[in-house]
Amino acid sequence: MAFRKMWLKINGANRIFICDPAKDSLADVLRRLGLTSVKVGCGTGVCGSCSVILDGQLIRSCTRKIAKLPEYSEVITLEGIGTPNNLHPLQVAFMKLGAVQCGFCTPGFIVSSYALLLENADPTRKEVRAWFQKHKNVCRCTGYKQIVDAVMEAAKVVRGEAAMDAIGPSFSTEDGYYGKPVVRPTALAKVCGLADYGDDQELKMPADTLHVAVVQPRTAHHARILEIDISEAEKMPGVKKVILAADLKAAGGTNIMAEGQMHERTTVMAPSREVLNEKKIYRYGDVVALVAADTKDRARAAAAQVKVKIEQLPEYLNFLEAVMPDAERIHEDTPNIFCMQPLLKGAGLEEPSKVAGIIDSSPYSVEGSFYSTRQPHLTIEGDSVQAYFDEDGFLTFQCKSQGIYSSIGRIGNSIGIPKDRLRVVMNPTGASFGWSTNAGDLCLAGAAAVVMKSPVSLSMSYEEHQHFSGKRCPCHSNGRAACDENGRITAVEFDFGMDHGAYSWGGDDIVTKQPRFAFFPYYVPHAAGLSRIANTNHNFGTAYRSYGSPQAYTLSEALMDMLAEKAGIDPFEFRWRNIAREGQTNINSYPFRQYPMEEMMNIMRPHYERAVREAKKADTREKRRGVGLSWGGFNVTEGGTDKATVAIELNPDGTFTKYDTYQELGQGGDIGSLMLTLEALKPLGVTPEQIRLVQNDTRLCPDSGMSGASRTHFMSGNATILAAEKLISAMRKPDGTYRTYDEMKAEGLETKYFGTYSNTSVPGLCRLDPNTGIGDPTPAFTYCLNLAEVEVDTATGKTTVLRFTCVSDVGKVGNIDSVNGQAYGGISHAIGFALGENYDDVKKHTNIAASGVPYTETIPDELEVIYYERPDESGPFGSSGASEGFQSSGHMAVLNGIYNACGVRVYEMPASPEKVKAGIDILAAGGKITPPKKYFLGSDLYEELENIKANPVQAGPEDYFVPLGSGTAERFF
Repeated sequence: MAFRKMWLKINGANRIFICDPAKDSLADVLRRLGLTSVKVGCGTGVCGSCSVILDGQLIRSCTRKIAKLPEYSEVITLEGIGTPNNLHPLQVAFMKLGAVQCGFCTPGFIVSSYALLLENADPTRKEVRAWFQKHKNVCRCTGYKQIVDAVMEAAKVVRGEAAMDAIGPSFSTEDGYYGKPVVRPTALAKVCGLADYGDDQELKMPADTLHVAVVQPRTAHHARILEIDISEAEKMPGVKKVILAADLKAAGGTNIMAEGQMHERTTVMAPSREVLNEKKIYRYGDVVALVAADTKDRARAAAAQVKVKIEQLPEYLNFLEAVMPDAERIHEDTPNIFCMQPLLKGAGLEEPSKVAGIIDSSPYSVEGSFYSTRQPHLTIEGDSVQAYFDEDGFLTFQCKSQGIYSSIGRIGNSIGIPKDRLRVVMNPTGASFGWSTNAGDLCLAGAAAVVMKSPVSLSMSYEEHQHFSGKRCPCHSNGRAACDENGRITAVEFDFGMDHGAYSWGGDDIVTKQPRFAFFPYYVPHAAGLSRIANTNHNFGTAYRSYGSPQAYTLSEALMDMLAEKAGIDPFEFRWRNIAREGQTNINSYPFRQYPMEEMMNIMRPHYERAVREAKKADTREKRRGVGLSWGGFNVTEGGTDKATVAIELNPDGTFTKYDTYQELGQGGDIGSLMLTLEALKPLGVTPEQIRLVQNDTRLCPDSGMSGASRTHFMSGNATILAAEKLISAMRKPDGTYRTYDEMKAEGLETKYFGTYSNTSVPGLCRLDPNTGIGDPTPAFTYCLNLAEVEVDTATGKTTVLRFTCVSDVGKVGNIDSVNGQAYGGISHAIGFALGENYDDVKKHTNIAASGVPYTETIPDELEVIYYERPDESGPFGSSGASEGFQSSGHMAVLNGIYNACGVRVYEMPASPEKVKAGIDILAAGGKITPPKKYFLGSDLYEELENIKANPVQAGPEDYFVPLGSGTAERFF
């Protein structure tokens, strides 16, 4: 190893450093020099988060080897563009126009934008988007619209056409702050590159911190482990220990992650997921050992030397393979299909097969079989965890987690530390979208810290993270739907087969989502359905925005379009006739808690009519134009036992401290909490500067629950109101004025008050009956009506989404920029889901680009979200949930648009150019596209429903079945 002394001119100053030319990239060197605005996401040059300007050219520094740089090359990083006390117009615009969400990609985007404006100070929006496409700048959060908005506004200032203080919207706070575009509290640090994410924290850990690398054999999806040979790895330089399952057990851990039973029909009686796999490999990403060394590079080098001898076992890589009669059990103690949730309504409740008779006798009926893919989350930041024993002896994790309290519950006893001695703290986080609800990475880092009795940092490469983290469950489905001569639905039947991969945790919860959201929000008088979920040898299923509902809409929104066509009714009109009206019940036999559907369709109607006119006018043989619709939505909160606690404290200087676990993953946990607190303390005339947020540390903050199920703003908001009411009541004097801190203390009054809100206060909530699917689990819904305008190139089959419009009901909008960001981001994920995102081929889908992440030119610049702000009766200040509805069904608007454009219905996602082109060619030759045969999902639908009817299970008590995010309250085996 030969080191080299080198000079670079960085941000205007000559800097000297020592490097290893054979290994170091420019990103490595810059980060060692403390310039951690340079983020490394993918590590392969496909995400743009490491963008810097080198000798006047924009480059991706993670792939530029230092050996190829001439000495004294000039480098500009974000630190050289603007600082907190001297901001560049781009930084101001990104903050004020909502272009900052998780913030991990933000430095790269600002540097890229700066390079663009140096070259072209007056770009068009199309040129801005083309620049980002060319330089591979990816944002997974925003859908790009707000980023382009920010560049266009900043360019005006750069050209001297506007003043800096003119950037962004102006608004009055005379009536308060709620609903206004208040800037996120964390935005300044993010636009200046000063937010320290996981890998930044690792660089700043104490010198004696050990670095941990994972050993993933990646030789098979299913195998028996015969031997793990660590002899060569142990001899490698800097290696302190190679940690195996036996070492963790010797340190007092069980090596088994905790799992909770959540459904009466689950056959999973004991948790089975190991922290370190000891006897078997169940999927490609399993970890069998950890290497602890004095540097990250040495740990990874040694991990590569661990040899794993295996015996290959049968591999079942999808639901259909795993449920075949001759398939072996993946986990010996449970059948591969480990849970089912039926749905019976109307005639189906009397006798399931009567539904088939109604469909058969209806004037119009359609049927189809569909498949939705294993969608990867594709966050730009991967996985990095620090673990150490703090000053009070708590094993502390600094990490990415959507539920810091629930993470403690999921760690359980696996690493040998009592749960009441675990502390979880969120690092600044580069998004999650659901994968960090799982605590497997914390267990790995905790195991290393416990065995080594040392602070550790675990940082996975992006490929390691891609194979380790869970994914959206793929789903096969069969369905039929029928309507009368007036186009009103008479009955539906459906059968879902969910692939939950190697591990079952959470599967018995997600299986309840398809029987809730198939044919939402229509009125269906008669229904028979079943959702089944199975283990396979692919990556495990985990939470992902709109958890479980996209699979439902993949079937139901296709059938709605097919049935409209069969009945000869316009698809918009068909949906208008079938949306539920006041008093009509949802598919689970309860009234909808809200009925915004008519008004939302009235709002959408002119947009739809315009889109149809324009599509007809622009349609050509070479470029076919189409319009697609889809209804969607999602539940708000985790159900009847969901609860949240927050605290608000009056400080000596008259400011207030808010304590909560509104986990900030980019969705707006910081600004959401701030907006709620401002509104709750409105009688005191509080301003944003008077509120300090202390968030997401289990040692300091009460449990507000997890950031998921579109619950946090709703639950934490109601808890904030209760805490604020207590504090304001204590501060209020008899004359109506308010006590100061000193006066409170002088009178012996508390200055810190807790508020706890529980859904037990909402009347009528009940879980789905495990025998019928009848139930009303959550107090509110979000609603989305989507319109996609698409163009299909008949020569290539490539689909371009030209414009996307969404009419949404999220109740009262708390912060418009934040909710817009969730909307645009969710829509971008939905478009990616429709057209290309996939994690199926483990050898191919190793990074975000190979897995189909949408770059700027995949997502339309014309994204329009229209809010029908119907105040929610039970939500805080009229707000409901926000995020997940936007990703529930947008993919079906795109797929329905493709069919409308060129006659090709994509039954099996994604709608790749090759697949669409093949369909076009079949039609051009006079052929007919043959839909997939009915999928075999384990047994006949009605046979299984009759079996369930003959063998009912007793519903458990409400307090036994607890929500996913309630952490220490969960019941574990």
